[in-house]
Amino acid sequence: MQANPGAPANEPGTNLLPPIEGPDDFAAAFAVPCETVEKLQTYAALLTRWQKVVNLVAPSSLSQMWHRHFADSAQILALAPDARCWIDLGSGAGFPGLVIAILLANHEDRIVHLVESNSRKCAFLSEVIRRTKVPAVVHAARIEDVAREGRIGTADVVTSRALAPLRTLLGLSCGFFGENTLGLFLKGREARQEIEEAGKRWRFEHRCIPSRTSGEGRIIEITKLIS
Repeated sequence: MQANPGAPANEPGTNLLPPIEGPDDFAAAFAVPCETVEKLQTYAALLTRWQKVVNLVAPSSLSQMWHRHFADSAQILALAPDARCWIDLGSGAGFPGLVIAILLANHEDRIVHLVESNSRKCAFLSEVIRRTKVPAVVHAARIEDVAREGRIGTADVVTSRALAPLRTLLGLSCGFFGENTLGLFLKGREARQEIEEAGKRWRFEHRCIPSRTSGEGRIIEITKLIS
């Protein structure tokens, strides 16, 4: 039986991971092979270099990159380990979508679509993909245009981090949702309020899952989305 790629060593739950301060900590926490860690190291080096000329992440977060960005993104893969088609909306510097693509690099028939309208960020994402050779495709366009033009179709999983309030995010996501699509959205302390507000406009089922990288963080899991 094939192991779940990117699954933490412990089962997902309310327990926080210890600080992920570098490659060794990440490998231990997520039980990934050396070549996955090497791809993440390439990603980290490119992010540090590009950050000097392109505002990719908050400068204060660079020193905590392995925890704040890599581990935060990687934790969601355990919630959909068998998903083949992922769509990451507003990918920015690639979180969580590009991290997911790196974790899926050794698994056949997997693809991560990264949707980002900022051309400089798209150039960065494309360079990381080129250097790491991971199963990801960059769509340099607005989310609404990608959905309207049917460039991707429905996905197994739709993800996003720090893009928009959930009510707005579901509007951006609905064009990619099918009957069995799963939404996994990384949120902060206002997650439950966002769910309540979104429920005034949308019908859906949900879970609010504690983050394993932040005591205030939550992962909102959305299924059966109906406008």
